[in-house]
Amino acid sequence: MKLIHRATIINEGKSFVGSVLIEGKRISAIYTNNVPEEILQRSEIIDAWGLYLTPGAIDDQVHFREPGLTHKGDIHSESRAAVAGGTTTYMEMPNTNPLTISHDALQQKLEIASNNSIANYSFYLGATNENIKELVKIDKKNVCGVKVFMGSSTGNMLVDDTKTLQQIFAEVDTLIATHCEKEEIIRTNIDKYKKQFGEDIPIKYHSLIRSEEACYQSSAKAVELADKYGSKLHVLHISTGKELTLFSESPLSDKKITGEVCVHHLWFTDKEYEKLGERIKWNPAVKTESDRQKLRQGLINGRLDVVATDHAPHLLSEKKGGCLKAASGGPLVQHSLQAMLEMSSKGIFSKELVVEKMCHAPADLFQITDRGYIREGFYADLVLVNPNKPYQVTEGNILYKCGWSPFEDETFGHTIEKTFVNGNVVFDNGNIIEAGAGMALTFNR
Repeated sequence: MKLIHRATIINEGKSFVGSVLIEGKRISAIYTNNVPEEILQRSEIIDAWGLYLTPGAIDDQVHFREPGLTHKGDIHSESRAAVAGGTTTYMEMPNTNPLTISHDALQQKLEIASNNSIANYSFYLGATNENIKELVKIDKKNVCGVKVFMGSSTGNMLVDDTKTLQQIFAEVDTLIATHCEKEEIIRTNIDKYKKQFGEDIPIKYHSLIRSEEACYQSSAKAVELADKYGSKLHVLHISTGKELTLFSESPLSDKKITGEVCVHHLWFTDKEYEKLGERIKWNPAVKTESDRQKLRQGLINGRLDVVATDHAPHLLSEKKGGCLKAASGGPLVQHSLQAMLEMSSKGIFSKELVVEKMCHAPADLFQITDRGYIREGFYADLVLVNPNKPYQVTEGNILYKCGWSPFEDETFGHTIEKTFVNGNVVFDNGNIIEAGAGMALTFNR
């Protein structure tokens, strides 16, 4: 038995001093007053006085690059980075090589993760214009959802056939997660800036090429289809204030249409292209300060339901070349919880809201079995955070296989001290413990 003793527990909208008993993989007791002497004597005691104890973060959108793109990252390397940052569970995207567009490819990923993932895991089945027969056979108790790319990010995974989209929304009986950017608008904008700059369009125009209107029209189309067919829709990485008009402030439990926002859209603005250049090139693009402020407010008022990363590592050599040539995406999963707590310390969000949107809400939205909360009987996926110990991101402490971070040289006010996955300590004061602790997620659907 392990007893996390006298921590400040942040859970279900409250912060209070208490102790959590772990037996095996699960939480067996939560004490808000004195811990029985028998428990104190029998347990391995972890003194957590002055530390925050939160559920492990659940990231519903990552790209860990395996199979086929493992020079950038792999399930083992990126799950190590995840637990170092307090993320204990991830859901991984299908644009690998081969693409995860069949149940055989999905099974291959599950087998890799069962041997190599330190964090808990699930994998999306990707949609194409031709694989509807695979999508309707999905095992919704063991697969997090279907991913539909309604934008130009992913080459031959773009689903742009109207009849196919209608069929997916009508027939897929599980959560549909969408990347929404309208291809025609993006192409028109590219042509416009090519006339001005040729093939070397400066990076600061990226947010104007992948514009507010490109995002809004595509998201509106997804919402329209979900409304028409009664689908469970989750729109990923909302990047504009205008898109928020498509979503409700109703409680998450009442929604069939939900929205995700990513850490980089809450942190950066287009003003920082001048300093950071292609390092902050994402699809959808980082946009204006006004958009950032509206996204932050959308998280507070409930129009946005979860916070994720869209963790997508590339080598720095691949992040060169301006708007048209530089790879889109960047590594974030090691520092997402610290970044959100930093915004909390600046008064942008409460720490309770951070835990709600990074832990509770993704567990509820995806109906994950026994995770996302500090509750008796739930899996012991937990994080101890020191709120009084600054942490500087440096090249030497970055664990991503790609070796860099857009937060490099940033100093956060919080340090991740320990991470528990299924009751096992997998990260302890800067050290990864190769426990092989990760489990495949199951879903109460």
